[in-house]
Amino acid sequence: MSCDCTDAMPLLERMFEVELGFVNSDEKDVSSLARAFHPDVVVHEPASLPYAGDWRGLEGIAGLLGRMGEVWSDMAVADMTAARVEDTVFMSCTLRLTSRATGAVIEQPFAEVLHFRNGLLLDGTPFYFDTAAIIAVI
Repeated sequence: MSCDCTDAMPLLERMFEVELGFVNSDEKDVSSLARAFHPDVVVHEPASLPYAGDWRGLEGIAGLLGRMGEVWSDMAVADMTAARVEDTVFMSCTLRLTSRATGAVIEQPFAEVLHFRNGLLLDGTPFYFDTAAIIAVI
């Protein structure tokens, strides 16, 4: 087993670029998500958030990103670090979210465990530092 921190960043950069491109586009072209997401992708969001559940496939990711775009007017990550072990990436960063409804901003630690297949996200589990604080700013 090998661990390579630099090898993880291109996967994450492409994934976030594709996500933000989709969220910020007027067209919402689901096929654009295929640049970073496997057709069988599943993302597991915590039950306590307004976009809870398992989001499956490219249509599911489109739905998740659409729902997140309804809740947040701005989403950004800073100070991202990552390590890759084979097809698994462990990522941590500071997450900054701006509530569309209230304009309130929250910044907190965030981590994800991501499994890739052929360079595309297959399975993702995010870990928010404090979901109660997130709900409070919405």
